[in-house]
Amino acid sequence: MRFASLGSGSKGNGTLVACGNDMLLIDCGFTLKETERRLDNLGVRGEDLSAVLVTHEHGDHIRSVGALARRYKLPVYASFGSRMAVDQGRYALNGCDVVEVRPQRSFFVGEIECLPVPVPHDAREPCQFVFTWRGRVLGVLTDLGSLTPCVVESYCECDSLLLECNHDLQMLLNGPYPTSLIRRVGGNFGHLSNDQAAALLKHCNVDRLQHLVLSHVSEQNNKPEHATAAVFRVVETGQERIRVASQNQGFDWLEVV
Repeated sequence: MRFASLGSGSKGNGTLVACGNDMLLIDCGFTLKETERRLDNLGVRGEDLSAVLVTHEHGDHIRSVGALARRYKLPVYASFGSRMAVDQGRYALNGCDVVEVRPQRSFFVGEIECLPVPVPHDAREPCQFVFTWRGRVLGVLTDLGSLTPCVVESYCECDSLLLECNHDLQMLLNGPYPTSLIRRVGGNFGHLSNDQAAALLKHCNVDRLQHLVLSHVSEQNNKPEHATAAVFRVVETGQERIRVASQNQGFDWLEVV
């Protein structure tokens, strides 16, 4: 099992998960041309992909899902609500083979077990994912505004975790956003703060984590050093396992052994 990122942030998101002969792309929030360029940087071609999974319908996650799926004849996995919301917008999945997934019901793509986890976010039926392959567990968790018992239970025993640290609360409150956007981002259906991410980790078996990647870090309302400082207060040993995903480069392949 290994995973990598095309980029992480409000300008576009995409995460690769590869296990054996199967490779998944979770979200695709860049243009098709930019997506192919970023895939190439990671040694991946569109033909290498097995499927695209959709977390929710926001543009920074869905922008070229349809175009990529149509070009390479890839199935798209999405919740019913996400599919309906996408098809009502500018990035409709017309002509794609869309497979409906149901929250908290696992499905398989090849040998990869995929668990859609419902999350509180301002979208129609958003889900994040936990992937299991040959006893290894990888969690991908971004774009949620608060922690629920379901989220804590689903992500507490991961071998590696991609975790949102979107904003530093004081930077958000004192930053350039209008009040309405501050309330959205910082609300229960917005994005996780550094402190909220750290609070989740208090419930997790952090000794099991081989990799912890802090992601969807705001370029306006956070700094990598703020995110890592909050997490370091919880993960006191093995801090070399922690890194921050960037908007421009994402991160290179990490192996889960």
